[in-house]
Amino acid sequence: MEHFDTIRDSPSHIYHSALPFSPSSSWLRDYYSAELSQEVQVVKGLPDEWGACLRTVLFDSIVEVLSYQNNTIAVGTWDRDIIILNAITGSQIAVLSGHTSMVHSLAYSPDGVFLVSGSHDNTIKLWDMQTGGVVKTFYGHTGFIRSLSISAGCTSIASGSWDWTICLWNIWTGECYCVINWEYSVDHISFFPTDPQYLLFVCGGIVRQWHIDDHQVEHTYGGSYITFTSDGTQFASYHEKAVKVRNSSSGAIVTEFQIDVLNFDCCCFSPDSRLIAVAADHTIYVWDITSSTPNLIETFTGYGGSICLAFSSPSSLISGSQDKSIKLWQIGSSLKGPLKAPKSTSLTSVDIVSVTLQAKDGIIITSDSDGVVRTWDILTGLCKASFQTPANDHFYKRDAQLINGKLIFCWSADEKLNIWDAEKRELLWAIDGLYYWDNLKMSEDGSRVFCLAGEFIQAWSIQTGESVGTVKTESRGFGSLIVDNSRVWIWDQFQSDWRGWDFGPPGSSPVQLPYTPAYRLHPNGILLWDTGLHRIKDTRTGRVVFQLSRRYGRPYDVGWNGQYLVVCFYPTEVLVLDFGHVF
Repeated sequence: MEHFDTIRDSPSHIYHSALPFSPSSSWLRDYYSAELSQEVQVVKGLPDEWGACLRTVLFDSIVEVLSYQNNTIAVGTWDRDIIILNAITGSQIAVLSGHTSMVHSLAYSPDGVFLVSGSHDNTIKLWDMQTGGVVKTFYGHTGFIRSLSISAGCTSIASGSWDWTICLWNIWTGECYCVINWEYSVDHISFFPTDPQYLLFVCGGIVRQWHIDDHQVEHTYGGSYITFTSDGTQFASYHEKAVKVRNSSSGAIVTEFQIDVLNFDCCCFSPDSRLIAVAADHTIYVWDITSSTPNLIETFTGYGGSICLAFSSPSSLISGSQDKSIKLWQIGSSLKGPLKAPKSTSLTSVDIVSVTLQAKDGIIITSDSDGVVRTWDILTGLCKASFQTPANDHFYKRDAQLINGKLIFCWSADEKLNIWDAEKRELLWAIDGLYYWDNLKMSEDGSRVFCLAGEFIQAWSIQTGESVGTVKTESRGFGSLIVDNSRVWIWDQFQSDWRGWDFGPPGSSPVQLPYTPAYRLHPNGILLWDTGLHRIKDTRTGRVVFQLSRRYGRPYDVGWNGQYLVVCFYPTEVLVLDFGHVF
């Protein structure tokens, strides 16, 4: 990530600059030491370890504001454009042009479908993030737009301006249906995430809670900045060198901490509300607020101007600065090896024991011996989310599917098949009487789970736990399952061929298939991954079409869809190979 631009533009520079300039203790540098270019050698100034900054993206113009939603970053600049970045790689996705002056405020709709922007040209624009086009332009303010917010139902926009007014706009008609006049400029404004009838805004160093229907101020607090938690139950304000977290309903202080700074820029909550990041005096401070006494856990320095902030995950922070940069930070994590622990670390409790490939969603799902299930971005290798499950023994057979953002996890233990709903954090069902397991896999649509046990393949409905079919394979020479919704294939090691069955719709009997899985086909034959020898072999010609150049640990699980091959090796390595350009 730190060398992303160089590698993207010229991959050979992995060996000419990325690896030579990697920190001296980096496992990447150590692992590929034999491949380091001898043309460039760093003789002085090489850092010992990776820093917390994963990526720095430089701009031609000063960064004024940023907003994050759905893995995209919207960046408002002084040169009138809005730059849209991929939040994982930092790569530019689009440029939104239309304002005639600096973009000073940005806000995504809660679903990420729309982006609203405010400018020094005194206008507000609503953008469709699917097309990048302007849906509507709102006119009426006589001063530049300081702050914006979109209501939870995407029906209204609230704007605070330097002209000392707040305007409420109908998002579809463009009509301004309410104007609130104040004696100072309105610096920050936000709809309550849980109740769009209320606004919270900052004016003249006072935080005011406004009821839209009654046109009345219901509560006031001292403060010069406001930000809500993602669920809207709490908000934070900055006042007299203190950050105070309040209950949104009662206004009571939940926790607070002092921050002795001269120039405060902004603050924001992490998505899980456990952390607050504060930008002040060209520095970022990250506080853990889970205890009664908040703790400062991170400090990021080196900025040359005011800073804007947003969290992209519970442990990932995005910052923009007037030094013309966007930085992606990793909080509280050693970056010596994201999928490979340092040699000195005990690996007995972190073995990765299963892997699921969801290439259509761009992710890989892993499960470790502590029962932690993680989703990883295929292209970057970065962890996107993690879930704690009850499966805490590495001998269990496991599988997982992320269906519409909802994780379904299954594992075998104590002669039972267990299905876990991570969203509800509860066991959906468990079935008894299963003594011997070779493998289990869920269908990609999350409707069924297939189990290979001895001579039998059995299938159950994930929703109900009811059996939906059983077939006898008439052999014990099987190891892996290939599942394509209602169809399942196994490799017959004795006959050196695939055998498959279609379990059909609910209530029907399984039917044997006369063909092999389509995505296993290759112009020269059928491909088979040999986990013992770490190679891919064409089973019709006998030719080895790929062979790993090094030995890994014991393979636990494998996923393969014709382009991507993903294998987890004992104890903590996950290997991802992209054969799209080879085959």
